[in-house]
Amino acid sequence: MSSSNLGVTAAKGFRAAGVTAGIKASGTPDLALVVNDGPSLAAAGVFTSNRVKAAPVLWSQQVLKGGQLAAVILNSGGANACTGPGGFQDTHATAERVGAELGVSAGEVAVCSTGLIGERLPMDILLPGVDLAVKQLGETGGEAAAIAIKTTDTVHKTAQVAVGGWTVGGMAKGAGMLAPGLATMLVVLTTDAAVDGAELDRALRAATRTTFDRVDSDGCMSTNDTVLLLASGASGITPEPAEFADAVQQVCADLARQLIGDAEGASKDIRIDVTDAATEDEAVEVGRTIARNNLLKCAIHGEDPNWGRVLAAIGTTGAAFDPDRLDVAINGVWVCRGGAVGEDRSLVDMTDRQVVITARLNAGQAAATVWTNDLTAEYVHENSAYST
Repeated sequence: MSSSNLGVTAAKGFRAAGVTAGIKASGTPDLALVVNDGPSLAAAGVFTSNRVKAAPVLWSQQVLKGGQLAAVILNSGGANACTGPGGFQDTHATAERVGAELGVSAGEVAVCSTGLIGERLPMDILLPGVDLAVKQLGETGGEAAAIAIKTTDTVHKTAQVAVGGWTVGGMAKGAGMLAPGLATMLVVLTTDAAVDGAELDRALRAATRTTFDRVDSDGCMSTNDTVLLLASGASGITPEPAEFADAVQQVCADLARQLIGDAEGASKDIRIDVTDAATEDEAVEVGRTIARNNLLKCAIHGEDPNWGRVLAAIGTTGAAFDPDRLDVAINGVWVCRGGAVGEDRSLVDMTDRQVVITARLNAGQAAATVWTNDLTAEYVHENSAYST
């Protein structure tokens, strides 16, 4: 991974900006714009599977049916979710303003919003902010854009991979309400590879399935999750599909890991490896169930290797296993063997931020990894005071 922070402008053919429009009371940056200067405008996207979808999600899903995106406008400081027909009109007006300023069709402008649900956006502030963002567009604007989409994030998140003359870059926001059907996140990925919409879609869905869809910080699914992948074709290089998919996967995995590392109030990043499952779907189900066990998450916060809570979680799933053949390791110490006491739990060192739980089902050869966090008093405080 490159250490520079160009993110969405790491690939050729893209400009970006991040500005302070005044949407957030805090006075921090709150509006980002990413523009694809082509020659190609091919794009793909995946969205929340929550049935309650924000207006910008509905708009962007509609726009992507055309398979082309000239720009993405993103605001923090308001989700524009559960805002009725007026909220959808606000999204449309935002896309229209971007289109007018850039000389492109509003039907090729995706809109993303993040923040509190149930409040209309201040359009009298947002629309002039669009004009400001257009004026500040630049080929090194990726970092400013990443900063402008933060909500409860403590750090901005960018990643990029360069491969033989072409690049995939990206930015993400998200720190809480991280659960599949994506996490509460907005992600924009860009590439200068010459790749068509169908291949972008395949690569994005494959990468999302094993990265963003397996981040499960708190079991809560957002109304606004959006992951977009735009291709400018500016490198003139068409990579092998497998090579391209691998690069997209790397950038998504990097960003997903950053999301977990910045999860609200967390003091531990927990990697759950489920192995020897009958099917991959069952491995994911077990991993997700362990990730959502609040008793276990509290134990890990207290650096208590309470493996009984792992077994109790596994037992609530529909996965194939024999309870007397379950093995569990915490940070490499097999504290449970054959569904009973294994190695001495006092051997487990849990002082590091990362904790690895391995659940071996001994029912097959499939495996999956799910990431989560511990449950802390800081998480409760942040989410009890969120709307005030």
